[in-house]
Amino acid sequence: MIKPLGSRVLVKMKESEETTKSGIILASSAQEKPQVAEVIEVGPGEKIDGKVEEMYVKKGDNVIVSKYGGTEVKYEGQEYIIIKQEDILAVVE
Repeated sequence: MIKPLGSRVLVKMKESEETTKSGIILASSAQEKPQVAEVIEVGPGEKIDGKVEEMYVKKGDNVIVSKYGGTEVKYEGQEYIIIKQEDILAVVE
């Protein structure tokens, strides 16, 4: 398993809808990149001036991430993104 370091978070993007509400099937190139992701693993936090930065997300949270943030990683056939906590915009409840 991938264990992020510092204040980084491992997320997996949620699948986007392939069909519109009216039933039209979209080609993958016409679909918008989803911005909602599931948190898979969370780093321990980063030490800044002797204090460990608090991690605001936890494993299993659904989050909204910055559209162009993070590094894409492929591991055991799955696609993930390693993103800094600061590039997570909100937690979806």
